[in-house]
Amino acid sequence: MRPLFCFLIKPRDVPFFCLICYNITVMLLHLVRYAFLEVSRFSGPDGALRRPARLLCRLNWNPTLGSNPLGDVAAMSDVAIELDDLTVAYERHPAVHHLSGTIAAGSLTAITGPNGAGKSSLLKAVIGELRPSSGTIRHRLKRTDFGYLPQAADINRRFPISVLDTVLLGSWRQAGAFAQIASPERQRARDALAVVGMEGFDRRGIGSLSAGQFQRVLFARLLLQDASVILLDEPFTAIDGRTTRELLDIVAGWHSEGRTVLAVLHDFEQVRAHFPQTLLLAREVIGWGATADVMTTANLTTARVMAERWDESAGVCEPAR
Repeated sequence: MRPLFCFLIKPRDVPFFCLICYNITVMLLHLVRYAFLEVSRFSGPDGALRRPARLLCRLNWNPTLGSNPLGDVAAMSDVAIELDDLTVAYERHPAVHHLSGTIAAGSLTAITGPNGAGKSSLLKAVIGELRPSSGTIRHRLKRTDFGYLPQAADINRRFPISVLDTVLLGSWRQAGAFAQIASPERQRARDALAVVGMEGFDRRGIGSLSAGQFQRVLFARLLLQDASVILLDEPFTAIDGRTTRELLDIVAGWHSEGRTVLAVLHDFEQVRAHFPQTLLLAREVIGWGATADVMTTANLTTARVMAERWDESAGVCEPAR
């Protein structure tokens, strides 16, 4: 007798279903590790948890605001995301330090700075992958309003999945993890592949693609997701010039449609040429505003000097008692 799921899933959807199961397993493992780190982080010398009131304070959680650790929503409709004294840390070592500012709705912002400046950590905090050590992130957005492109190094390309199924992952939040993918959605995925110049690659495995081709596929997935806020972590690293130019055109298209785009970049010329707003980070803000005002020689020198003086063993600032 065939198992029940065999009747619910058609053969063509098996790779997609396997990838969802794989991602769920990875998420569960991360949750277990995160829970262990949280317990360790808030335990005293005797192994007992600190007092609940202190724990809630450290998580920046206010019972009057509900269970959202990101705090209340931004008050202004023209602000997509507001950061208030935000500190993000890895195991008590700060990556982003006391960051405050606003990201305007519909803005196109580059996040740049030296290696280790906290750029990727900031994106992960905004998307919810990292919990702030202190401070708040406020917005009116749902998780489905975010589209996130991680660094290429964070993506396992050895998983046996086709190009088309990879793009279709952009629709799973709307379709559901176990829903059958309808033909119109598959056609939308093929249309997205055509937009990024990957028409006819539907059945190819992602492991057979070049770095530039794979990045085009990931942009097609973002097109299918149709998010209002798009976060890109080093989207043009290690890809050819033609692919970079064509993907920058897509980013410009998102901006013209009124979407909010944040991109972590290392190429200062790309920043100056294509991004009207810039956040220059060196674990804390060096400059934030119009790109011409931020990307000055003085600011870049300050960021470099600060990077040379970083103390990797430094801990998070403790709040005053």
